[in-house]
Amino acid sequence: MLAKGSEPWLFTAALVTALFAILSRAMNSSHLNHVAYLANNAAYLAMALTFFMVLFFRDPERKVEISDTYMISPADGTIIDIRDRKVCIFMFFQNVHVNRAPISGKIREITYKKGGYLPAFCKDSERNERNEFIIHSKYGDVSVTQIAGTIARRIVSYSRVNDSIEQGQRIGMIRFGSRVDVTIPHDFEITVRKGERVLAGKTVIATIKNDRDF
Repeated sequence: MLAKGSEPWLFTAALVTALFAILSRAMNSSHLNHVAYLANNAAYLAMALTFFMVLFFRDPERKVEISDTYMISPADGTIIDIRDRKVCIFMFFQNVHVNRAPISGKIREITYKKGGYLPAFCKDSERNERNEFIIHSKYGDVSVTQIAGTIARRIVSYSRVNDSIEQGQRIGMIRFGSRVDVTIPHDFEITVRKGERVLAGKTVIATIKNDRDF
C-alpha cells in the first residue's frame, strides 16, 4: 500500500523514466551514440528515483491493538531525545513516513507554523516548519508535532479539527525525512529509552501508572 497523496510524485518519476528510456532507444537507432549514452544513464537514474519514491511512500497495513492502558509510537524511527514528558522520534529515509495517533481521542486543535529547514535532530529545529495536533484523550491533551527537516518541504495532514480518531489511525505524513514529537500525560510512565528504534502503531512508548478507572 502507498501513502495517501503519493500518486503525483510516483507518476512524475515513472513518466521521466519512460521518456528517457524512449529517448535512449530512439538515439541508438539514429546512431547518435553520445546522446544515447547520456539518455540511457538518465533513464537508469530516473528508474532508481522511481524505486526510491515507491520505497519512501510505502504505507504498510499494521494490525494495531487498541488499549487505554498504553500509548503507542506515532512514527517509525529512532528516539533521539526524551525531555519534559516529550518523546522525540527521528525518521530516517528508510523509515515509513506515515504518522499515526498514539492514543484514542478527538482532535481539538491543529496548528501549522512556517519555519526553516534545519536538521530535524538538532534542538534548533524548534524553529522549523511544523504541524501540531492536540488530541483530547480521556487522560488529557496529547500533543503530536510533525517537524520538517533539511530536505522535507511538505507536511501533510490526513485529519481535521473535531475528528474522532482511534489509536493507531493514520493522521498524516512528512515527505522526505524529519521528526515527530509526542507529549506523554502524567498518568503514563515512559517505557522507551533514547536510541531505541520504534514502529508507528506497534511500539508501546508509555504505560498507564495504575489501573484506576478514569
